[in-house]
This record gives sequence, C-alpha cells and structure tokens, in this order.
Amino acid sequence: MTLLLSFCAYVLGSIPFGLILARTFCGIDPRTAGSGNVGSTNVARLCGKKWGFMTLVCDILKGVIPMSIAVSLADQDTVFLTTVGLAAIIGHLHSCFLRFRGGKAVATSIGVLIPIAFWQLIVSALICIMLIWRSGFVSLGSLALVTVMPLLLAFSGKWSPFPLSCAIFLLVLHSHRDNIRRLLEGREKTWLKK
Repeated sequence: MTLLLSFCAYVLGSIPFGLILARTFCGIDPRTAGSGNVGSTNVARLCGKKWGFMTLVCDILKGVIPMSIAVSLADQDTVFLTTVGLAAIIGHLHSCFLRFRGGKAVATSIGVLIPIAFWQLIVSALICIMLIWRSGFVSLGSLALVTVMPLLLAFSGKWSPFPLSCAIFLLVLHSHRDNIRRLLEGREKTWLKK
C-alpha cells in the first residue's frame, strides 16, 4: 500500500499544471520566460494573477489529494504519511514529465500539510503572507513558512508530521538556494516583476 500510494503521489505531483495552463491559455512556456520556473509565481508574472492563482490551487491539490487518502488509511502511521507526502513533493521537484526538473515545491508542500497539520499551517501561512505583503518577495515568505512549521509542530506537541515538516524545510531550502543568494545580494525580483 505504501509503495502503490507513494507511486501515485509521485505521478500526481509530477503533473506540471503551471506549464499546462500557461501554454494552453497564454501560449507561453514558463520554462523559457521570466524566472524559468513552472510554479505559480512565474505563471502569475507571465500570464496574470488569475492563471497564477489557478496554478497555485492545482499545485496545492497535488499534495492534498494523496495525503488525504493516506490519512484516511492510516492517520497515525508517521512513516506511511511521511513517505507519501515526500513522494508528492519530490514529484513536483523532479517531474517525470519534465525530464526530472520541476518547481520549488512550496505549494505542493502546503497541500501535503493541510490534512495533517492544518492549524499550524494556517499560522505559518499568515506569517508567509505578511512577509510577502511587506517585502514583495514570495521566496522570503515561502522560506519563512517552511522554517516556522517544524517549530510550531514541536511547540504544540504534534510529533507525527514533524519529520515530514523537517524534510520539507530542507527540500525547500535547497530548491530556493538561488533565491537566497539573490536576496542576500539584493537582486531578488518582487512577485510581479518580470
């Protein structure tokens, strides 16, 4: 069951909704324009807020769907939940449909956490939104979200999703290494600047 659901989670996570939406409705390949990323921020820059929002929703659902199934099957099995969640996230990071390249995994990570750490995620998301609103940098808000999540889980004594949240922190930190460098150098683009 773990292998089957993890495989399905990986394939679902691999679907590049940003590429599909941008190509279908805007005639743009986000891999060759803007930041070169297939995520919602780049799609919003290239195609407008509506398509960026649609990409965000689809990428979140890539995490929500497999994790909701996993929770319904074994909501107390930490290894099972962690394996399925990571499979969806790795699918987004290393899509089998994009020659094992992909997005930066924040939206899919949010989707993975919704069924297992909802209230902690709400607090983290509010911090993320506040930072994006104040700074204009989606990357900064995203990094804050994944940094705060393990701390909130530990503080509230919710240990089952804790290993997954730590893995998400490391994966997102790695996927944002170029953004971190640009933030430190003052070259990072705001969320709607092409």
